[in-house]
Amino acid sequence: MKVTVITGTEVKGCTYHIKEAFLEVLREDSEITEYVLPKDLPHFCTGCKTCFMKSEVFCPHASWVGPIWNSILAADLLVFACPVYALRAPGQMKALLDHLCVHWMVHRPDERMFGKKAVVLTNAIGPLQKGAQRDIATSLRWMGVPDIRKLGAPLMVDAFWTKLPDKRREAIVRRVHRLAERYRDGSPARRSVKTKVLFAMTRMMHQGTARNEDPLSADNQYWLDKGWIKK
Repeated sequence: MKVTVITGTEVKGCTYHIKEAFLEVLREDSEITEYVLPKDLPHFCTGCKTCFMKSEVFCPHASWVGPIWNSILAADLLVFACPVYALRAPGQMKALLDHLCVHWMVHRPDERMFGKKAVVLTNAIGPLQKGAQRDIATSLRWMGVPDIRKLGAPLMVDAFWTKLPDKRREAIVRRVHRLAERYRDGSPARRSVKTKVLFAMTRMMHQGTARNEDPLSADNQYWLDKGWIKK
C-alpha cells in the first residue's frame, strides 16, 4: 500500500508523535512518502488564478506543489496531520489546500481521487477540533475522496508531548493504533453517494456553460477532453 503523509508543522511535538503512532502500524507493509509543511511548500497561493485560467503547471509554485500532488495521486491512503491553531487548520496546511483547489470537482478533478481513503489527525489542548478537521475534509471531499475519517486528540493537560502524563500519552496512542489498524489491508474506497452527487452536479454545470463558450475555458476543455461533457 502506498501512503502519502502531509504534516502541518515542522515541530516534532504532539502532531509528530501522533502521526508516528499511526504510521507505526503501517510501516512494515507500506511505501510511505512524507511531506512536512511549510518546509516542503514555503509559499502561499498568490491568487493569480493562472491554474484556473491556463494550467496548474504554470503556477509560480508548481515546482513545490507538483511533487506533492503527484504523490497524492499515487497513494492509496492519504494522512493529514496537524495541530489546531485558533480552532482551525494552521496556515501552512491551508496554503497547500489553496494550491490544490484547481483539482476540486468544480474545476479539474482527477478520477483517481474517487477511490482513495484519507485520515485527518488533529490535536489541541482542548476538545474543539472539528473546525480544523473540516478545513481539510472539505477540500478532500471536493476533490472526490469518498472515505475520510477524523481523529482528534484533546491533550487537556499540557500542549507539550513530553509533559503529558504517561497514561494520557498511552491512551492517545491506543486510539491512533486502533484507527490505523483499519487500513492495514490497503483496500480501495468505494465511490460514495456524496462523491457521485457532487460529480453529477458539477458535470451539469460544465455541460451548461460549455454550450455558450467559444473558446472553451480551461476547466470546460478539461471536462470535454475527459469525455465527461459534450460540446
